[in-house]
Amino acid sequence: MSLRDKVPVGVDDPKDIMENGREAWRLLGILSEFVEGAERLSPIHPAVSMFGSARLAPEHPYYQLAERIARKLSDAGFAVISGGGPGIMEAANKGAFFGRSPSVGLNIQLPHEQHANPYQDVSQTFRHFFARKYMFVRFASAYVVMPGGFGTLDELLEVMTLIQTGKSRRIPVILVHRPFWQGFLDWLEAKLAGEGMIDPEDLQIAQVIDDPDAIVAAIFKHYETRGFEPLPHERQLMLQL
Repeated sequence: MSLRDKVPVGVDDPKDIMENGREAWRLLGILSEFVEGAERLSPIHPAVSMFGSARLAPEHPYYQLAERIARKLSDAGFAVISGGGPGIMEAANKGAFFGRSPSVGLNIQLPHEQHANPYQDVSQTFRHFFARKYMFVRFASAYVVMPGGFGTLDELLEVMTLIQTGKSRRIPVILVHRPFWQGFLDWLEAKLAGEGMIDPEDLQIAQVIDDPDAIVAAIFKHYETRGFEPLPHERQLMLQL
């Protein structure tokens, strides 16, 4: 018997039918997260997505630096989008909340760590990481990445991969605090570029800037000849994220 002659087992089993129905409802729930998130965020631009550790207290220097950067961005006219939780996410929202532009929190339901911080003008909660990650990229004119853990690295490598593969428009990706990131950057250069896993020019996707004023200036410089709105070909790219 060939594979094409085989009949799937249990296709008419009532348990399978019920499970398929539940899966369809799950997919509709995921779709609703995309629709609702896009509707909430589409009027908010330009915006900068900020990332960093959820585990840092307000007394930590990284927290305080993130708050200063977010306040500078907000006063310069950028909405600030964070993951909506504690730590550096809270610092980003807090800085923007007391600035001129909106503070946006994209919260995620997790069994531990995540709780919504109180510094959000716009708050949206997600159950699925990938719907939330789409919003970070789709509505950001720049990424500012503070020191953080797995989640921070996930967001950073996600946007770098999208830019590298041409699935997203090129936006400023700014790493903050060189002493934290230098070992990672050295590894990318020595191992990924050095062993031919990426092209050397891919290392230019991200840049390190530690001064808050210089971060704002770098973002403005990137857009000074074109404006913040996506160009026509970039709009097409963003439809394929």
